[in-house]
Amino acid sequence: MTGSPIWQALPIPALVLDADDRIDAVNGPAEGFLNRSAKHLAGAALPSLMDLEDGLAAATTRVRRTFAPLTLHDATVRLGPSLAVRCDLHLAPLDNGILILISPQDIAGRLDRARDSRSAARSAIGMAEMLAHEIKNPLAGITGAAQLLGMNLTGEDVELTDLIVEESRRIVKLLEQVEQFGNLRPPQCRAVNIHDILDRARRSAMVGFAAHMNIIEAYDPSLPSTWADPDQLQQVFLNLLKNAAQVAEHDGEITIRTFYELSLRVRRPDGSGGSVPLQIEIIDNGPGIPPELTGNLFEPFVSGRENGTGLGLALVSKIVHDHDGWISVDSVPGRTVFRLSLPLAPKDMKTDLQSTEE
Repeated sequence: MTGSPIWQALPIPALVLDADDRIDAVNGPAEGFLNRSAKHLAGAALPSLMDLEDGLAAATTRVRRTFAPLTLHDATVRLGPSLAVRCDLHLAPLDNGILILISPQDIAGRLDRARDSRSAARSAIGMAEMLAHEIKNPLAGITGAAQLLGMNLTGEDVELTDLIVEESRRIVKLLEQVEQFGNLRPPQCRAVNIHDILDRARRSAMVGFAAHMNIIEAYDPSLPSTWADPDQLQQVFLNLLKNAAQVAEHDGEITIRTFYELSLRVRRPDGSGGSVPLQIEIIDNGPGIPPELTGNLFEPFVSGRENGTGLGLALVSKIVHDHDGWISVDSVPGRTVFRLSLPLAPKDMKTDLQSTEE
């Protein structure tokens, strides 16, 4: 069955388990749901990747014992310590294994935590923005004074004044990044082709910070338009590509993947639900993110790099959430995946390209 066109055509995540609850086969939507490739999932113990409130093993044991299908409505599927998805699960015996069909309803835990992070981020950035404004003026005076002193010095003394100037300018750049949070305007959304934005970001990266990388495009050309501010989304993609390029080895590899997941929905603070079916993944083969950082990676001033400011990913998170989207990260040594989920453009809206042609 898993080799048939029907298997991959299923619009919802589908998995086949062997007699030990290890994954024997997955379809495309299941790869997206578990945020891992079929190759990575093959042979993995499913309970280590996702579990239920009452335990997945209890459900699979019951199906094997009764040799009858089992449906679990509105079950909470946990995909990690910070992500819980409400789903309908359908389990059925299949030869010596079990077929599982998953119908996700919304994303809960990660978004609750993201809202808390955004509240904390606003407080932290508000304070930092005020301090940035107050610090930049005296810092300019220090820089100017160091430059004047350097004009009349020689040898090691000149090196010291040059160091003062260099470090002062570095601090100014950091303060400007902090101010950028407060100055970021609300997104001016319109219907846009996500691949046009990705292509601009890719080309910009290839002639700059990612010139040493191999960037692979794995696009779904049938994706409809998203509802977004193209300039802000390009900033998101550039930040993620730069992050991947900085951690990867020379001649490393970055994969940009797009696909469609109809069943994915987010729950907004007002209780309403929104569909975010457009999926974009930025995948690198770098060393991975330390596990102790992944839970707070999108918060301001959290960085896994030496001398990193911890502001790039916080800005990415802010922009994505301002677009009613969702961002997550999954990382193991040799594979880090940043995944964005974005809404569709309203049906009566046309992309910029379509509007221009007409």
